[in-house]
Amino acid sequence: MPDLPTPQDAAEAALFSECWDAVLSYADLCTSGSAAATQLATEAFTHGIHEARSVSARTKTTGRRNPQLPRIPMLLNSVRTTAAAWEAHGQGHRLDPDLRLWLNSEKAARYTGPPLHRPVALRGLRDLQEPDAALLWLVEVEALPLPAVARRLGLDPVAAAEELGQVRALFRDRCHRNHLDTPMDAQCRSYARLLDAVTRSPGAETPEDLSQHLARCVECAEAAACLRLHGGGLPAALAGGVIGWGGLAYLERRRRAAEAGLAGGRTDAAADTGLAENKEAAPRIGRTGLLVAAVIVSGLALTVSLMPFGSGNDHDVSARGEAADGRPVADPAVSSPPATRRAEGALVSPEPVDPSAGTGSKSDPEPQGTSSSSPAHATGRTPGSKGSTEPAEATKGPASCEVKYTVVDQWTDGFQASVSVTSAKALDSWQIGWAFDDGQRVTQMWDGTVGQDGSRVTATAADYNKSVAAGGTFAVGFLGSWHDANTAPDDFTLNGGHCTTAG
Repeated sequence: MPDLPTPQDAAEAALFSECWDAVLSYADLCTSGSAAATQLATEAFTHGIHEARSVSARTKTTGRRNPQLPRIPMLLNSVRTTAAAWEAHGQGHRLDPDLRLWLNSEKAARYTGPPLHRPVALRGLRDLQEPDAALLWLVEVEALPLPAVARRLGLDPVAAAEELGQVRALFRDRCHRNHLDTPMDAQCRSYARLLDAVTRSPGAETPEDLSQHLARCVECAEAAACLRLHGGGLPAALAGGVIGWGGLAYLERRRRAAEAGLAGGRTDAAADTGLAENKEAAPRIGRTGLLVAAVIVSGLALTVSLMPFGSGNDHDVSARGEAADGRPVADPAVSSPPATRRAEGALVSPEPVDPSAGTGSKSDPEPQGTSSSSPAHATGRTPGSKGSTEPAEATKGPASCEVKYTVVDQWTDGFQASVSVTSAKALDSWQIGWAFDDGQRVTQMWDGTVGQDGSRVTATAADYNKSVAAGGTFAVGFLGSWHDANTAPDDFTLNGGHCTTAG
């Protein structure tokens, strides 16, 4: 007779149900194929469970709290460390090529080196009480609506917004302390007090000398992104600083999944989140993983069964971050919703600094360069190839399409925007184009390969999102630079055909 499941087994099964989709989404970014993504996610989940058990055992033995990341970022870190183990043991060919470069760089070494040299966001989140850290992560990075997060964590929905504000302030305090504890040179130390003052006030202007210093110093720029709670840059600061490579791409995948109303893996979830009316306008979902069972984790009878990937379609507070009675600000009860589906995409920080900048990837907003001021015939690239500024012959011709251009955020000399295209015809591949009128330049792009010749920008489909059904919608996102003015572009085209612009 098989052994009956223990309470720990049940808790870990619930953990799997809650976190698997997030782990698989990041593993997919890190690998070169769907099978490799599933294996990487499974191994990382197993290692993450072992780590959580070890921390729990140490806490029981010593009676002292061991700082630990909340569930999802802890498992995402496990994905990264498992990928590093693959690279070290001859399986690097199964990983994304740009991740391999990052794993062998000083940027990756920061996540495993001396604790005081690790990213400020990672240290700040770990220093929070785990329920508080979970509240912050689920709202800011997983992009879940606050009422849904309150239900998941067992919080009072009425008080959740106030608690979230308190937790954000606590996170800022932890990051400020960690920044001051970081070994730094005299110049960085001289700017620490000014950096704290400037980032506290939404209306404070950044002095020119501090701006120049932040442009050169990665550690101070990371700290600035964490300390500046206004302006919408906190999600990117968390994702980039805690996850590392691909953190910003992961952030956008979770945001798009939440916007598409696919929370909990339910096709009717849009009705719960108020998105039912916008289901048709949501970005097209690609390479979706559907959880239908559980995973085997260290003797725990859980099995992973996924549908194949395809091309289709979130009191009084003491200085320690605890309530007056010693409990964390957010004191949750365990709740385990079903796993979520995922959507392609990649959000980039509205701050001009990317704390996890790597060399770019298939759907990752790490810098990947821009083909600028040289058309295809001058560069030797064939039309339709990666980086080309001309559409492939097979996709030329008129197209019936509608484009929606959105500026997601804007800051001094930089901005983030998205271009969403709805095609009346089915497409085997696509290339979209537009013209800027104010000299803007695209510096990074995700969900497409960018080329720019003067004012004309082209975005060519990635391998995973080429196919579009009739009436389907796809999108690209990008970071850009601007001076003097940043008006919306015009002259949108799809495979050479003119597109109308949505109002």
